[in-house]
Amino acid sequence: MLILIAGPYRSGTNNDPKRIKINMDRLESVALPIFRKGHIPMIGEWVANPLIELAGSKEVGDDIFNEIQYPTAHRLLTKCDAVLRIEGASKGADQDVEIAKKLGLKVYYDLKEIPDAK
Repeated sequence: MLILIAGPYRSGTNNDPKRIKINMDRLESVALPIFRKGHIPMIGEWVANPLIELAGSKEVGDDIFNEIQYPTAHRLLTKCDAVLRIEGASKGADQDVEIAKKLGLKVYYDLKEIPDAK
């Protein structure tokens, strides 16, 4: 499965780059375990952040950032098989889960729920 990892990125950071990095580290911390279960992990920021930079964003939350950030995850969801929603308040991650459910994707809330690939 291609599994989108959804959780806090900017939430609770006041756009502080150090706190955003902590959130990104939390998202990435489950990527390798997903891979080792035989799946492909995906984080929206892995795709969005380079695009945001290429588009000329000057700061987190500017118009360019907002144009690309959430739409990237929403487009990725149409290619994913499932979502892993990690803990933490996040409007964006909650939107990802809502979209995933509408698309009929499986939503996991714990890494242990994800089956090993056969």
